[in-house]
Amino acid sequence: MSDCILITGGAGFIGSHLAVRLVREGYRVKVIDSLAEQVHGQTGWPPYLPESVEKVHGDIRNFGQVREALQGVDAVFHFAAAVGVGQSMYKINHYTDVNNRGTAVLLESLTKQPVKKLIIASSMSVYGEGCYRDSRGNIRCPAERNSDMLRAGLFELYHDQEELQPMPTPENKALSPSSIYALSKFDQERMGLMIGAAYAIPTTALRFFNIYGPYQSLSNPYTGVLAIFSSRLLNGRPPLIFEDGRQRRDFVSVHDVCEACLLALESDQSDGEVFNIGSGNNYSIAEIAAKVADVLACPDVPPQIIGEYRVGDVRHCFADIGKARDLLGYRPRVSLADGLEELAQWLQSQQAVDRVEIMRRELSSRGLSL
Repeated sequence: MSDCILITGGAGFIGSHLAVRLVREGYRVKVIDSLAEQVHGQTGWPPYLPESVEKVHGDIRNFGQVREALQGVDAVFHFAAAVGVGQSMYKINHYTDVNNRGTAVLLESLTKQPVKKLIIASSMSVYGEGCYRDSRGNIRCPAERNSDMLRAGLFELYHDQEELQPMPTPENKALSPSSIYALSKFDQERMGLMIGAAYAIPTTALRFFNIYGPYQSLSNPYTGVLAIFSSRLLNGRPPLIFEDGRQRRDFVSVHDVCEACLLALESDQSDGEVFNIGSGNNYSIAEIAAKVADVLACPDVPPQIIGEYRVGDVRHCFADIGKARDLLGYRPRVSLADGLEELAQWLQSQQAVDRVEIMRRELSSRGLSL
């Protein structure tokens, strides 16, 4: 009989895509999800989940529901989490409760019901700022930006008054989480690797960069920049861009992420390791906004660059994927052009709820945007 895989947060964007992929690969799949309204609205379970997927409506913080979900399971993907940098800075209890306590409940349950593999969804946010180099080629990894400079609209990072140039960020870069969300993702991966080592449960942490693709929530203004831009454009409004739009990120297709998950599941080389999962390419946020407008046939709706800084945001961070390539054989296959075209085709049949202005007011009223 094929192995049974449990995906926590399995109704979410990444988890549901992975469920489809695992079923296609011949695995038996079980998912547990609380179906939180901020992510799922009133829609409930994604209709595209295969009928063979066993669905458990439950909360990762509930010992009884987690232990029931673990019955007969051979491996676990832990994706259940509250996601959002800005929101985490004022819903502190909620983010630590879901992400930290939820992970603790899962791990304690696994000490009694061990599995053959545990894979933790971590995040690029654990790095804080990415890696930089100066004009002499020296690598600089500054922890944070100066608030006085940010208020003056000086968004780049400097060393000895010299502007630094961003470079791909490897896994061995010192971690410096700059938001409660980022700190909770750091805690999730450290807790998982620690308990995995203590109880001989092979464990892997995957640090996902900016993931995009069909089925991403179009009503959650706190996560998924491509989905947020799409929601604005579908409602005839310009994408809002914080800072000056020159900040650079790594955008990776959800299909490539699922491939990385499968490689980590099936490889002994992943045990006890942490991997960056991105595309290996980087684009400015302004470039991405223009590309999304083009594929949605909205070239006459230019982005609105508002010049504000959100507390917890970083300037540049994009992936060095060499470790995943060398140890897992991970090679992203979906180009940004193809991925955006697929996203645009899916968006044609969707209704988007634009809550960006609500998000902006919530941050501003708390002094979390400058």
